[in-house]
Parts: sequence; C-alpha cells; structure tokens
Amino acid sequence: MVPIGSCTCKAGFEPDNGNVCRACPPGTFKSTQGPGLCLQCPPNSRSTAEAATVCVCRNGYYRGDADQPDEPCTSVPSSPRNVISIVNETSVILEWHSPRETGGRDDVVYNIVCKKCRADRRSCSHCDDNVDFVPRQLGLTETRVFISNLLAHALYSFEIQAVNGVSNKSPYPAQHVTIDITTNQAAPSIVPIMHQISSTMNSFTLSWPQPEQPNGIILDYELRYYEKDHAEINSTVLRSQTNTARVEGLRPGTVYVVQVRARTVAGFGKFSSKMCFQTLTDEDFKSELREQLPLIAGSAAAGVVFIVSLIAISIVCSRKRAYSKEAVYSDKLQHYSTGRGSPGMKIYIDPFTY
Repeated sequence: MVPIGSCTCKAGFEPDNGNVCRACPPGTFKSTQGPGLCLQCPPNSRSTAEAATVCVCRNGYYRGDADQPDEPCTSVPSSPRNVISIVNETSVILEWHSPRETGGRDDVVYNIVCKKCRADRRSCSHCDDNVDFVPRQLGLTETRVFISNLLAHALYSFEIQAVNGVSNKSPYPAQHVTIDITTNQAAPSIVPIMHQISSTMNSFTLSWPQPEQPNGIILDYELRYYEKDHAEINSTVLRSQTNTARVEGLRPGTVYVVQVRARTVAGFGKFSSKMCFQTLTDEDFKSELREQLPLIAGSAAAGVVFIVSLIAISIVCSRKRAYSKEAVYSDKLQHYSTGRGSPGMKIYIDPFTY
C-alpha cells in the first residue's frame, strides 16, 4: 500500500534522494513499480538503454515461459552421450548418459524419435503407432527406455533428443544422438481368435487366422486343451500343419478350454487367450440328426430320380438304334425284291450282315 500523498517510482525507475525518480542506467533494470532500486541484469542478459524494465537475453540464450525477469537467461542442452543398445528379438533397450552441458537449467528431459529404414539406409520413415515405449516416448526424465513391438529382421534408427525449458525458444533442432539397430528373428505374435466350424458328441473342428505378425513362415500350430472343470496341468497337446484342426476323443456335452500358438524357425509364439468350446450332448446330437433327416431324404430322392432318368434315357436311345437298323434292312430287302437287280441273277441276302 502506498500512503496517501506519497509517490513511488514506476517500473524502469528508482527513487533518488526520496523525492525524484531516476531512470535505470544501461546494464540495469527494474521490472515492477515501487520503492525498489534498479538491479543489475541477470547473467547472459543485457540492457542497452535507460529505464529498462527487463534485460534482453544475449544471442543463444533464452528466458523460459515461467522464468522471472530477475532470473538468468539460459541455453539449450547439448546432445546425450554414450548411448548403448540391447536388442532382444523385436525389442530394444536404449541407455545413455546425460548431456555434458545442461544450458544452465535443471529441467532437462529426453524425447525418442523412431524411424524404420530400408536395408540400404537411403530412406527412413517414422515408426508405426503400434510401437511401444516404456515408460513413454516423450518427456523422459530417466536416461533409459524400453521399446517393443518392432518388426523382425528390420533396420531402425533411434534419435535421442535432449530438451529443456527453453528448447522451444530456439530456432534450431534439438541436440540429439542417433543409434541404428537391427532386430532379430522373432517368434510369431499370438493368434487373435478361434472359431468352431462343427461339433459332434466326441469331437469339434476349430479354425483360426494367421497371427498378425508371423515374423517368418509359420511351420505349424500347437493346440492345448483340457476340460474346463479340470486343472490346466491336465492339458492335451495337438499339432496341426494348417490353421484348422479336428479335436477328437472328447466327452459328450463337455466344455473344453482351448488355446493355440504358432511356430516359426525362431520358436513358438505365446499361447492365445483361453476360449471355450463344447461337444454335443446325446440329445443335441439326436435333435441335429432329426433336423437333417428331411435334407438327407430329399437328397436321396433326388439321387433316385436322377438314376431312373438315366436308365430311361438309355432305354430310349437303345430302341432308337434298333429301329434304325431294322429300317435299313427292310429298305434293302424291298429294293431287291422289286426286281431292280440284273436279269437272270438270283439274289441271296444274308440278314446277319445288317
């Protein structure tokens, strides 16, 4: 509070002898109104004119959005150092040392830029969104990150950026270090789902799609199944060369828990989530059979009609051929009997030649 009848100096001015205000000389500043005196410019800043309310940062130095006018101007950090990588199939751990220069600040964090490159390294593109970063991709406070869900046998380039509270003020890209890695052959990803094609009292047939990331040629699949009311340790294993399998030797009207996994030269992938499938009960089987009887009878009747039709057509064709031969024989016999042969000649006809 300012007492009534008294005066205070505005920002950029300081009191002189208690009754006048004097402009802050160059190299000093005063950011607020009041009785306070002008202050020397903080490190890495300057004022070149009188009555400065704030000191301007020197080239290459900046004041953060939350920094006060009496705080020093700071700079961006240098690049991270001594980065190392640990590759495990389609995942990688990156570790590094903090920058040698922090820019005079204690709020340095790290960003990871992921790029997938061609084998010749001539062109790279940003990684897919399904690549995972733990604990996160941006704003890392630790000098370590775990990256997973990469493609097998692929070349990646990782850029580790060091940024701080004034990096967004700099016109230049963040200082960074780059490391290239190549992933290994990996086991296939999990099979997403299974479908039941058919079921009997003692079996059912299942099918499933290929894993979204086969990571190579699928050699075969392994099914694991057990009765739902029993422990998983009692599982039975079945191999299939295709993505379809018939599970036999089951109990009627019983629910089974089934899982499947794919195998490549790199080994087995993880088992799929557990899914339940049930065999038919005796009543279900009879009911299904009753529903199919009309169709079976209709198919049998159609088959009988077809066979009878073939027999009838065959008989008709045989009769036509026999009638045709008889007609030819009659015509020739009539021809010779009308005396059209040479005079004095006797005609002998062998009916077996016609």
